[in-house]
Amino acid sequence: MIEYMNKFTKSFLTFLSLMLCLSITSIQAQQIYKVQIKDEIGPNAWRIYKNAYKNAIEAKSDYFLIDMNTFGGALNYADSIRSALLESKIKTIVYVNHNAASAGALIAIASDHIFMQKGASIGAASVVDAKGEVLPEKYQSYMRGLMRATAEAKGRNPQIAEAFVDPSVSLPALKPDGKLLTMTATEAVKSGVAQAEVTSEKDIFVALKFPKPVITQHKTSAIDTIIGFLINPMVSGLLILLIIGGIYAEMQTPGIGFALVVALVAGALFFAPLYMEGLAAHWEIALFVLGVILIALEIFVIPGFGVAGIMGIVCLVCGLAFSMVSNDYFDFKLAHPGMLFNSFMIVIGSMILAIVLMVIFGKNILRSSAFKRLVLQDEQKSEEGFTSSVHKTNLLHKEGVAKTVLRPSGKIEIEGVWYDAVALDGFIEVGARIYVEKHENYNLFVRKIEELNS
Repeated sequence: MIEYMNKFTKSFLTFLSLMLCLSITSIQAQQIYKVQIKDEIGPNAWRIYKNAYKNAIEAKSDYFLIDMNTFGGALNYADSIRSALLESKIKTIVYVNHNAASAGALIAIASDHIFMQKGASIGAASVVDAKGEVLPEKYQSYMRGLMRATAEAKGRNPQIAEAFVDPSVSLPALKPDGKLLTMTATEAVKSGVAQAEVTSEKDIFVALKFPKPVITQHKTSAIDTIIGFLINPMVSGLLILLIIGGIYAEMQTPGIGFALVVALVAGALFFAPLYMEGLAAHWEIALFVLGVILIALEIFVIPGFGVAGIMGIVCLVCGLAFSMVSNDYFDFKLAHPGMLFNSFMIVIGSMILAIVLMVIFGKNILRSSAFKRLVLQDEQKSEEGFTSSVHKTNLLHKEGVAKTVLRPSGKIEIEGVWYDAVALDGFIEVGARIYVEKHENYNLFVRKIEELNS
């Protein structure tokens, strides 16, 4: 009997040792997928989050870690990340290193675990415009609701989350009345918002009892980097300048195709990343194209400058501006406050600057050696069978008819032959009688006969 008990005890101890080993192995095998959000919360941050989370799911990670340092950003993108965290199939951790302000605070409280670097802060989540001014109550009410709902979903104090947004929330132990709540790492831990104050990422794994976590660092692709660069407002403004400048140069310089190529390439670089980010919709791109068509019709087909030209400019400006802002057709409530106004200012400012630069430097650019290397330079000699009536001085002082609108360039007809010409008066309508006043640099310069007789 004693021998039987000894065998049983030995077997039981072996079983316990095996289970302990399996338990330790399980602990050691924790898979952590880590992504950094270090910039403003916007389309690029949302894109990086989506790609990283998709990779974490495919890798069957146990935890999804966000290394955060942000002063906030667009509410709609912060809400998208918040919703994704709340619906996450794997446990989530936010490491505040060193700031989680405004939209960053909303994202942080949506995670399962919050750890804060010593000296870090979280809070100050009132909705403000581009100038930093607090927006009306309807915006603050919506943000308060988001904060409360998110805190409740994760078992955190909803009153503290609401105090991040509303200075009227009374929390004497944490802030003076009438002030927004911003918490240090120590305060956040004491109030239960954060789990622990840490000095490094390693402390997080110690607190979660992960002795040997396997960490996979998310790497942004070249496409992510390029898209993030192209959707930067300064780069978008430069692309708009090239689009407008290219269109203007093409319409002012008959026979030159390079300016149009520049405009098309700039347009593709402007719209493509915005379309991939879900900002530019089909109707916004179509609105821009319609604007270009209307302006072209006004210049080359319709005499004078009227409704078509004005509508073309409006469509072009709106197509560019709307593409830079999140909206559901003309519903812009999801956009960051002030973003629509800023996008219009970028578009209009870039248009004005493009036209001014083309007027001042346009001729010099077209005549520069760098530009000439980009266009066809082959000489078509008369002895090889090529002729050009524009070279002939016998066109001087001859009369003809404007076959298209000259604003200032266009087409004229003299003795049954069409020529490129430039109106010295700036504008000549279709069908007007013209007079060739001079010939210069392969161009004919003309005036209206009526003006000469008046």
